[in-house]
Amino acid sequence: MPTYSPKIKDIERAWHIVDAEGLILGRMATEVARVLRGKHKPTFTPHLDTGDHVIIVNADKVVLTGSKTTDKQVYRHSGYPGGLRQTSYGHLLETQPAEAVRRTVKGMLPKNRLGRQMLRKLKVYAGPIHPHEAQQPQPLEIAGARSHIGES
Repeated sequence: MPTYSPKIKDIERAWHIVDAEGLILGRMATEVARVLRGKHKPTFTPHLDTGDHVIIVNADKVVLTGSKTTDKQVYRHSGYPGGLRQTSYGHLLETQPAEAVRRTVKGMLPKNRLGRQMLRKLKVYAGPIHPHEAQQPQPLEIAGARSHIGES
């Protein structure tokens, strides 16, 4: 019996929406990366992009646990000697929350052209409003990713 390999025309892409309010950043990002990659489908193939589109709203209300807001650093380089810049994740979440979430998900995808193709299906918005209502996104439940900070 030959191994099944899906054709490009057979891949069906759904749209999912994630409300990031109160979610832990890393736990949410692993589930989003799994859906972008297509590992939740029985037709998953490592060398093809079989994943779905994901919309993340309320990225400004995502939570980091422990002391990651001050200790964890984000790096970027201008390409020139001495051009390394760093900032804390807490500062990046305050100034550019959508970029912080996008960077976290990007780090969990393959580091090649296939990963870049998967990342194009991710849409991140700091607030609750997004322009993708016409795609009728279905809510994506992320189990165990709710923040326990402040709860008793």
